[in-house]
Amino acid sequence: MNLFDVYPLFDIEIVRGKGCRVWDPAGNEYLDLYGGHAVISVGHAHPDYVAAITAQLRQLGFYSNSVVNSLQQQVADRLGQASGYDDYALFLINTGAEANENALKLASFHNGKRRVVSFRKSFHGRTSAAVRVTDNPALIAPVNEGMPVTYLPFDELTLVEDEFKKGDVSSLIIEGIQGVGGIQVPADDFLRSLRELCTRYEVCLIVDEIQSGYGRSGRFFAHQYAGIRPDIITVAKGIANGFPMGAVLISPMFKPVHGMLGTTFGGNHLACAAAIAVLDILAKEQLIENAERIGRYLRQELATLPGIREIRGRGLMIGIEFEEPIRELRRRLLFEQKVFTGVAGAHTIRLLPPLCLSEAEAGEAIRRLRRTMNSMAQ
Repeated sequence: MNLFDVYPLFDIEIVRGKGCRVWDPAGNEYLDLYGGHAVISVGHAHPDYVAAITAQLRQLGFYSNSVVNSLQQQVADRLGQASGYDDYALFLINTGAEANENALKLASFHNGKRRVVSFRKSFHGRTSAAVRVTDNPALIAPVNEGMPVTYLPFDELTLVEDEFKKGDVSSLIIEGIQGVGGIQVPADDFLRSLRELCTRYEVCLIVDEIQSGYGRSGRFFAHQYAGIRPDIITVAKGIANGFPMGAVLISPMFKPVHGMLGTTFGGNHLACAAAIAVLDILAKEQLIENAERIGRYLRQELATLPGIREIRGRGLMIGIEFEEPIRELRRRLLFEQKVFTGVAGAHTIRLLPPLCLSEAEAGEAIRRLRRTMNSMAQ
């Protein structure tokens, strides 16, 4: 049997990691500024994280949601305290796409409406409803087209209100910071106005913090810069540092009914052990504060480099838009300078490193980028 060939792969295998470094089978060391799509939050193979999962696996790896799992309540308690949402409820699943599926479904259950407002350049996942609210027609199969969705540009509040006035909008979904769209940061005033409009027209406000959450922006959630409280928040990626896990944070305005949501693997014992370890490490090592500080340092240093049109982002979620296409630059960074980065479109490099990135490692990354740019200019 062959693998279904849907991933354009670099010819590199990573077999070991520690902190912000990874290694291939030949022992070559790479600086990881991408964290496997923003998944690695507390660093590769953090000893406390490894110990927590190992200890839980020795005791019990899995049992279903037909019985009490007290680890789930521990995650809820710790996450509520860390994020400032201790009055919300928590539903645990396995992925970010699942989180958004359940958020959209919950909103529709709540108000009985179907249509969703999303934004241009958005990405919310690849499953049925999540991909329908993603602004990429190439990903939407005919079977996904049934749910009515309207895509709007950022900062066009009049257009948002015009859609809300039609009376059929169930929810509005927006990323805390757009990731795949090129690290586009919604203005704080725009988010505050969306909150006000959603309240006025009884539309559920869903903020997708799957990539921008869990401290990556320098706050626990990126939307907290705007001082708003969404009705639903979705998370995944950094929640468990690579162990598959997602979650939905749900306002008290929603009332649970047995059977309305469900999952086989969501909130399993190993995932919960991983999530608790991540919250412990974030607090103990002050990684959210580190993300803000090192992100600021990186943006300052990047601003000294030539050929950059714009630097966007917050914390350790950074988009570097170059004046020229970046395909060859990114290839040389990886194969010659041994630095992993991400991409968004033809001109933007994404930096999404583990939140434990040190100033020395950030400085090293800038020097490697500068060397690559200099070699290409010759």
